Amino acid sequence: MSVKIRMKRMGRKNRAYFRICAADIRAPRDGRVIEELGTYDPSVPEADARVVLNGDRVAYWLSVGAQPSPKVAVLIRKYGKDGSHLAQQQQAVERLGQRRRKAIEAALAAAKELPPPPAPTPEAETSEVEASGAEPSENGEVEAVEAASEGVAE
Repeated sequence: MSVKIRMKRMGRKNRAYFRICAADIRAPRDGRVIEELGTYDPSVPEADARVVLNGDRVAYWLSVGAQPSPKVAVLIRKYGKDGSHLAQQQQAVERLGQRRRKAIEAALAAAKELPPPPAPTPEAETSEVEASGAEPSENGEVEAVEAASEGVAE
C-alpha cells in the first residue's frame, strides 16, 4: 500500500480548515485516513502559527516511505521536527496567546462595567390577579368580565 501525507479539507464554505493526514493514495481527498498528523488553519492571523504538526509521527511516516504532497512538503520543511521556522512559530503562538488574553481581559472589563440586573422584589412577584384588582369568585376564578364592565360603565 502506498501512503501519501496530504491535507484533508474540513470546515465550511469560505472557511476552510485542513487536517494533515497520512492516507492511502487510492482514498479520496476528504475520505478515510490512516492517521492524522496535524492541522493547518489558513485563517489564523499569524502566518507562522497556522500549522500544528506532530513531528515524531511525521518523521515516522516519512521513514517508512510515505510521500508528502508538494504543499505539505513545504509545511514539513518549515514546521516539522527539525523545521527551519520553529523559533518563529513559537513566537507567533505566544503573540497570538497574548492577543487572545487581551481580548478576554477586555471582554471581562466590559462585563464589569455593565450595571447588574435588577433584583426581583417581593412586590414584583405578586400575581396578575392581585394587580388587576379583580376579586376571585367562589370557585376561585376571576370575574374579569364584571371588572371590565364596571370600568366601562363609569
